[in-house]
Amino acid sequence: MRSIAIIPARGGSKRIPRKNIREFCGKPIIAYSIKAALDSGVFDEVMTSTDDAEIVEVAKYYGAKVPFLRSTETSTDMSMTVPVLTEVLDDYAKLGRVFSHVCCLYPCAPFVTPARLKEGMELLTNTDADSVFPIVKYSYPPQRSLVVKDGKAKLLIPENYNVRSQDFVPLYHDAGQFYCVKTSALQEQEKLYCKNSLPIILSESEVRDIDSEEDWKEAQIKYQIIKRGQIHDL
Repeated sequence: MRSIAIIPARGGSKRIPRKNIREFCGKPIIAYSIKAALDSGVFDEVMTSTDDAEIVEVAKYYGAKVPFLRSTETSTDMSMTVPVLTEVLDDYAKLGRVFSHVCCLYPCAPFVTPARLKEGMELLTNTDADSVFPIVKYSYPPQRSLVVKDGKAKLLIPENYNVRSQDFVPLYHDAGQFYCVKTSALQEQEKLYCKNSLPIILSESEVRDIDSEEDWKEAQIKYQIIKRGQIHDL
């Protein structure tokens, strides 16, 4: 078995300009994903897929390989993740290097740890799962969601008004951090959520979406609180 961690880091982020290499608690944010992948010890190759020269330099500085640049077809605002991964795997195959397992690790995931990556890859390797990825429970039951109609707040599902919170089926969402996938399943199903997927359930402290400037500020505060006393050792 040979495994690869692919960190997709396009240069043209719109909502947060230069997001993938913007400084986060003292380092470019991509550095945390690279370090977690390297420190996990479960990958034969840790690489960054990018179309951007500055990202290439940053990624290499922190230890990732960048043997080739991403194509223009997979570098647009509309580019999806799976074509990026398959393009990387195809390019490696042309160099005579084939990987049976792939981990897509997002560059803006500073809460990812080597232990979680190792857990994901071990689950993928030691079970019949096609893919493994982290999820987190919604902090408030979506079954009690509200909508605004004609300026008034109303329950989306009115019959849930008298249902106790503890009686709702727990619902989860994708943590948006990483996906460990068997290469054969990725190529056949062309999905990260494969037919046979196993979850790694994370706590709220391990997760923070970063899609806006406010998210960025809150993520840094959360990170420093969690890592206080050891932040300089990361």
